[in-house]
Amino acid sequence: MSLKVVSFIGAIALFAVAAQTGARAADLPLPPLAPPPIEEYVASGWYLRGDIGMTNQYFKGLHQRLYDVPGTSVEAVGMGWDSSMLFGLGVGYKINDWVRFDVTGEYRGKSNFHGSDNVRFMQAGIARSGVDNYSGSKSEWLVMANAYVDLGTWYGFTPYIGAGVGAANIRISGFRDDGFNNAGGVLNNSTAYAADADKWNFAWAVHAGVTYKVTQSMSIDFGYRYVDLGNATTGATRAFDGSFTNGGPFTFNHIYSHDLKLGIRWMLEPPMPVQQPMMLPPLIRKG
Repeated sequence: MSLKVVSFIGAIALFAVAAQTGARAADLPLPPLAPPPIEEYVASGWYLRGDIGMTNQYFKGLHQRLYDVPGTSVEAVGMGWDSSMLFGLGVGYKINDWVRFDVTGEYRGKSNFHGSDNVRFMQAGIARSGVDNYSGSKSEWLVMANAYVDLGTWYGFTPYIGAGVGAANIRISGFRDDGFNNAGGVLNNSTAYAADADKWNFAWAVHAGVTYKVTQSMSIDFGYRYVDLGNATTGATRAFDGSFTNGGPFTFNHIYSHDLKLGIRWMLEPPMPVQQPMMLPPLIRKG
């Protein structure tokens, strides 16, 4: 057999072996593709907020210096405030998914006051009785610095708690006292007006609520707040007929409110994606 023939046969054999090896390699499964990196969004940075809501206001009692005259007793009847709207704006900073802070300014609209008291007093050594019917209105400006703790997120809902401190400016306006008394069997009536007045107080609050994340930048806030506003006073009281010119101011002791609020928070900085490290598939050895 010549050398050319031997070389030709050898080339055919090598080609056959290579083809068989390639066919076996084609039958092996391809290695799995690496999963795409997981992106988690961490929302931190500055945000703006706006709130609207309803106030539910109470106080501990009404007082005026004439109540302290010896022989005088006063029984309050049905005193209270109507609900009113509140409107607030604020700016805050979200540190992470757990802690955030903000500073808010709020106007609490006029709330009408109504109520009466039964009065017993001594006049010329004779016991008298009477009734006073009160009316007026109250409004506030409230500035607060607040801190919140978010308690985790489920299906987009994040419950939270918080606390705040600040200052409240309470304004009493249009206060009126319509009085009736029985003196010696004669029914007398009188009307007194108090000058408008405002007063700054230390204020504090506690918060609770739930936030719903609409987008990565916008959230809706459903909140409850207890806020302690301090005392409020009217100006000096004056009778319409000049029977007295300065009866002293009325004081509303310890005003507080249970507020319900609906707010929107808007992140000023886009959420930053945090990429998890890529996980490579394990190596598989055969043989």
